[in-house]
Amino acid sequence: MGKLSATAVKSASRPGRLGDGDGLFLIVQRGGTKSWMCRVQKNGNRRDFGLGSASKVSLALARERAREIRTWVEMGLDPIFERRKAEGIPTFKEAAAKVLAAHRKTWRNEKHEGQWIRTLETYVFPHIGNVQVSEITGPMIRNLLAEIWLSKPETARRVRQRIGAVLDWAYASGFRETEAPMRAISKGLPRQPKNDGHFAAMPYVKVPAFVRKLHERESFSRFALEFAILTATRSGEVRGATWDEIDLEEKLWTIPKERMKANREHVVPLTDAAIRIVRRCAELRLGDCALLFPGIKRHQPLSDMTLTKLLREMKEPYTAHGFRSAFRDWASEETEHQGEIAEAALAHVVKDKTEAAYRRGNLLNKRRTLMQDWADYCTAT
Repeated sequence: MGKLSATAVKSASRPGRLGDGDGLFLIVQRGGTKSWMCRVQKNGNRRDFGLGSASKVSLALARERAREIRTWVEMGLDPIFERRKAEGIPTFKEAAAKVLAAHRKTWRNEKHEGQWIRTLETYVFPHIGNVQVSEITGPMIRNLLAEIWLSKPETARRVRQRIGAVLDWAYASGFRETEAPMRAISKGLPRQPKNDGHFAAMPYVKVPAFVRKLHERESFSRFALEFAILTATRSGEVRGATWDEIDLEEKLWTIPKERMKANREHVVPLTDAAIRIVRRCAELRLGDCALLFPGIKRHQPLSDMTLTKLLREMKEPYTAHGFRSAFRDWASEETEHQGEIAEAALAHVVKDKTEAAYRRGNLLNKRRTLMQDWADYCTAT
């Protein structure tokens, strides 16, 4: 028989702790709120477990929960984990949704979230999406990774990292008794081929001929690729370009920080060749579409594979991103422009002193001259 009664619990108002016996306590806060706590000691270790608000959990239920916790401890089980089991352990797909929701606030744009979702839907959910996180084993993870480990090494590494993030969350939340053995899983897979980490770049000497080839036909994908070449910007920045970012009078394209890799606004001087593309896109503009280079769906940008597909159709073994390298090599080997100006044009993080000048706009005119020289080179007949 416990020391407390239902009446005593209801009337308790003095801040402090009232014991019922066997480690069960009623905690009364200064504001008048009351809650249950169970204290358990074993092998010299003491742990406290919250049992809920006294306004929702009756004395009888609190005693039942306290007995359950003491039994688990005596059996050598973790009460938190057992409680999670009673509540229902999520599947990997359910846990991934919670992790995505938690990370969403920290990501700079929707693209990263989209990549997470696509890789999990394609490579993970078909194998372990409906398996409870507590039941996912090392061999399960190893087997699904093995299918793409050598054929798609970079994707496989990202999938491994994302599986680890979900299972780390599950372990920290009490849904798994152990951490996922990601290190052991990696050791159980074959060595991946080495990759120098560079994007395949077209040699700058071939760029003028390639640009002329682009002019043979008109399409938004061709306009976008040439615009990316002329501005030396990333394909994602080009594909997401909107009309309100373009100032034709000042010949400037202002990319907001939310769309930049370095999370910093980037102002791009537009050459006459780039302006011609903008004006042509204006002539072909689809109603009120906000995008310069819309995709198949009117208000959706070109997909991230569109420019790659275009290059493949043109029999070119290069990447859209590689044209930035071509621009940098050309500036270094064929011009007298300072390296810091070229780095600023690429929106790379540069020295503090240079960055300060860049912020004040002192490098804008120098970059305008550099980009005009590059445009003249690319469009030479």
